[in-house]
Amino acid sequence: MKIIVVGLGYVGVANAAVLAQHCEVIGVDVSPQRVALLNARKSPIGDQDLPDFLAAGDLNLSATTNLLEAKIFAELLKSAADSKDPTLLLTGTREAEAIKLFSNTYLAMRVAFFNELDSYAMSRGLDSREIIEGVSFDPRIGTHYNNPSFGYGGYCLPKDTRQLLANYDSVPQNIIRAIVDANTTRKDFLAEDILKRSPRNVGIFRLTMKSNSDNFRQSSIQGLMKRIKAKGIEVVIYEPALAQEQFFNSPVMRDLEAFKAACDVILTNRMSSELKDVADKTYTRDLFGEN
Repeated sequence: MKIIVVGLGYVGVANAAVLAQHCEVIGVDVSPQRVALLNARKSPIGDQDLPDFLAAGDLNLSATTNLLEAKIFAELLKSAADSKDPTLLLTGTREAEAIKLFSNTYLAMRVAFFNELDSYAMSRGLDSREIIEGVSFDPRIGTHYNNPSFGYGGYCLPKDTRQLLANYDSVPQNIIRAIVDANTTRKDFLAEDILKRSPRNVGIFRLTMKSNSDNFRQSSIQGLMKRIKAKGIEVVIYEPALAQEQFFNSPVMRDLEAFKAACDVILTNRMSSELKDVADKTYTRDLFGEN
């Protein structure tokens, strides 16, 4: 088996060396110095055990600065793509990281933009859906990623926006900071709007980011839940995908009908047909019924 390890930093070098005991491994890095050291069986990083391991081990290991000498890797990616002729872009490792961070930050910016549009419409007594539909008629804007929500969440967008902001430590910027701050502002605004209803207890319908998923890492609804709990409001959670009996010291329910009956207000990031019979006490900013 041939394995490509892109990036010969602390993780990459260690993985390459271990895998090279049993497989043919090619390490790729933009640094000629690191590549030269590894090809000479010397460690390019400070590590207690790695120098002796490289010198003494019978390793099928080589290194290069030319990713083209590695395409094997590219061909594996291409073969897994849905498209018959996918476009392949070869970049430096730092450029590749920047592509990921800026792409996810742009998506977060789009979510934040339509959420702030929705906040404006709510505050001014306007119809958010009509405004969004009108704005989205412009083909330069389009209808994708335009459905308001409780904020952007999940594993990648919050992490990558904060990472990109940190990378701007010595670079002038305004937009990146605003994208990060906008997510907090949105949750603060919605939490206050929910509290205006003076609920005695609030139900959280699903912790997940979207339907047909069991992933609720950093889901936006958790931000609302924590803000409401901080005001002393009792919170119960309906989440059949959760094994534990409590989540952030709130009880987890698995009987949907009992959950509906127990709540004055039910929060859901995306509307579900399971809540149609209690739509009058369901709080969501889902205007288009999209995931």
